[in-house]
Amino acid sequence: VQLQASGGGLVQAGGSLSLSCVVSGRAFHYYYMGWFRQRPGEEREHLAGIRWSGDTTYVADSVKGRFTISRDNAKATVYLQMNSLAPEDTGVYYCGAVRGYGERIPALYDAWGQGTQVTVQG
Repeated sequence: VQLQASGGGLVQAGGSLSLSCVVSGRAFHYYYMGWFRQRPGEEREHLAGIRWSGDTTYVADSVKGRFTISRDNAKATVYLQMNSLAPEDTGVYYCGAVRGYGERIPALYDAWGQGTQVTVQG
């Protein structure tokens, strides 16, 4: 699969951004889709995840209540809606796809989007 992420930018604290990840390739619907954040000098952090069927989603406690993950199967696109952004949300955001287990482990992912920078000014 190939992933194309977009939607990052510069926003004031308290603002919102919506990230998109367009997926292409064969059998993409077998993959778990995750959104990760990487701050400078830190490891990639799993923020949210979703599969292409069913209603179950995962949102990390660190962003729960502010971030929402959703999908549009017809558009093969996964979204991350980010509200009430704070300076500590600044980082590069990646979407990733993993076919097996290990949804929270970046090293096990099969494919990554190119990353999109989110900068929140306080």
